[in-house]
Amino acid sequence: MNRAPAESYLSPVTLSAHLLSELGDPHSTLRAAIQRTGPTVIVRAGGEVDGSNEDTWRQLVGEAAAVATAPGRFIVDVSGLDFVACCALAVLADEAERCRPRGVDLCLVSCDSAVARLVEAGNLSAVLPLYPTTDSALSTADAADPAQSAHGPLTGR
Repeated sequence: MNRAPAESYLSPVTLSAHLLSELGDPHSTLRAAIQRTGPTVIVRAGGEVDGSNEDTWRQLVGEAAAVATAPGRFIVDVSGLDFVACCALAVLADEAERCRPRGVDLCLVSCDSAVARLVEAGNLSAVLPLYPTTDSALSTADAADPAQSAHGPLTGR
């Protein structure tokens, strides 16, 4: 019998009806899967984020981030996105600033060099640490200083 704490199991996150409608629209270019494990929330995004769906992206990020609790992390995996506009990273940077006072660290996941360049060009490395995998973002390394981890952020290397 597994005696691991219940919080170690992944569970879905409930989103607002409006957001579900937006994401479920057959013409939507944005897809997302959201899971919670203990105090940590993971968003896996697919499709595209640009000016045409920035409001939906902002709502998705805001609703998902609200579920994360200290000392957890809010992990946004954009590896499944085919296109990431600057506005997508601006939304994440704004949310990271809102999460920080609550004791929640936002971690961005992507191996795409274009995402890394956008983070660097926007001087967002300090607020959006970039990890190569979700597992590395979930690691036990100090989330406030991911550079201490062997799997720390990709930016700044």
